[in-house]
Amino acid sequence: MAVETNLIKKADLARVREVDFAERFAASVGDLTKLLGIARKLAKREGSVIKATKATGTLLSGTVAEGEVIPLSKYATTQVTLGEITLKKWRKSTSAEAIVERGYDQAVGMATDAMLADVQRSIRADFAAYLAQGTATASGVGLQAALADAWGKLASLFEDAGAGTVFLVNPADAADWLASAQISAVRTFGLTVLKSFLGLGTVILTTAVPAGTFYATVEDNLTLCYIPVNGAGLGEAFTFTSDATGLIGIHEEPNYERMTAEDTVTAGIAIFAERLDGVVVGTVTKA
Repeated sequence: MAVETNLIKKADLARVREVDFAERFAASVGDLTKLLGIARKLAKREGSVIKATKATGTLLSGTVAEGEVIPLSKYATTQVTLGEITLKKWRKSTSAEAIVERGYDQAVGMATDAMLADVQRSIRADFAAYLAQGTATASGVGLQAALADAWGKLASLFEDAGAGTVFLVNPADAADWLASAQISAVRTFGLTVLKSFLGLGTVILTTAVPAGTFYATVEDNLTLCYIPVNGAGLGEAFTFTSDATGLIGIHEEPNYERMTAEDTVTAGIAIFAERLDGVVVGTVTKA
């Protein structure tokens, strides 16, 4: 008997799961970049060294007598290396026994959701580790005083930027405020985000930051760099399902040698601060 037209096959369902994985990840990254105020998304090649251009100089006095030569202010630009972006690869495998016990869609779907969360967690950890290299400092007794000190330092460093301030804070340090205040929170990319926290800026709660420590910078100082997995020559050798921008790729296929259903995921994403001297590493002291 001929196969009925428009019959939904098992391979079609696998494709649906791949598309769902890629689109959910891309949507959560999009939400995160909006909350962080990141306006710059740069597509890069594997191994690209990310550099920022920094202008330094001194503005001489503008008080010049009539007919006198106006003094020349001298500025120079230097390039600062921010880091290197690399392609990361992950793989998971769901056994035939797990599929028999819970059913194919549930067994594979649960593992895929867990993998998505872990990929997001690794990107958050890399972002926090990068901000830990900041060279500016702030401190205070209690969270409000510490964040206010950082806000003041950043206002001086970026007085012409006019951008909002972003804080990464350990949830334990914000617990007292969350228990006693009416705060509007948004959940995205595995993070709890507090908008206009204490009137100082956006606070992102993450355990990637050690308790008693926080990181802060301004929105204009952040850039998202990524390797487009739907380009960069990868498509000639591999078949990945990706979102339109190529932020992440996933491929699902059976492994008959081991009787497992396997997923391979790849992504190269990093959030950089263009000025490490514009990143505050702060300390919260208990009252």
